[in-house]
Amino acid sequence: MVTNLLENNHLVLVGKVTSEKTYSHEIYGEKFYIFDLEVPRLSSAVDIIPITVSERLLTSLDLQIGKNLSVEGQFRSYNSYQNERNKLILTVFAKDIIEVDSEDTENDDEQEEKKDIVTNEVILSGYVCKKPIYRQTPFDREIADLLLAVNRAYNKSDYIPCIAWGRNARFCQNMEVGTEVRIVGRVQSRKYEKKFEDGTSETRVAYEVSISSMEIVEKKDENNVDVG
Repeated sequence: MVTNLLENNHLVLVGKVTSEKTYSHEIYGEKFYIFDLEVPRLSSAVDIIPITVSERLLTSLDLQIGKNLSVEGQFRSYNSYQNERNKLILTVFAKDIIEVDSEDTENDDEQEEKKDIVTNEVILSGYVCKKPIYRQTPFDREIADLLLAVNRAYNKSDYIPCIAWGRNARFCQNMEVGTEVRIVGRVQSRKYEKKFEDGTSETRVAYEVSISSMEIVEKKDENNVDVG
């Protein structure tokens, strides 16, 4: 199946800038920067998401801390070689950024209207590249972890950790490696303790997609007839 690369990885975030921009890297003379965006959940919690942005988008944009922004782009990954081992780094690659009024994200009078505002949504189409890990918590909550390979231009792929709950977790547990799926969810940040062999530990932040809905993409033959 030929996948439209403009549609297989699409993300929208609305939130507040919580850090100064810092230099990230340069490609073909184009500089890229990274900053943190605080994105509220429907609960009182927030997610702090790293945003990578080209200098071209910053010419008419003020990235002051506290500024409210709408970011449209893709959730991407890359490998960073640290301490003699590869580490998967996840970031939102911004394709468009606009300023929004604070009332759009914080002060809606009607709670129902607030729920209709999309502040964190990602849509991915990709392939299961590791056998999903299904488990149950001590409180009988069902969870499944899966790693999704999402195609990108120039024969590259992004490897996106995803987490499913409840019936979606049960749906994942029997998926084979190579299954093509389409998911809708949100990007979330999660703190955890990394323990080392010497007994020390370090607080780290993981990023993943929390799945709200998913479906298997049916394969088609050359005549566009479903075969799956």
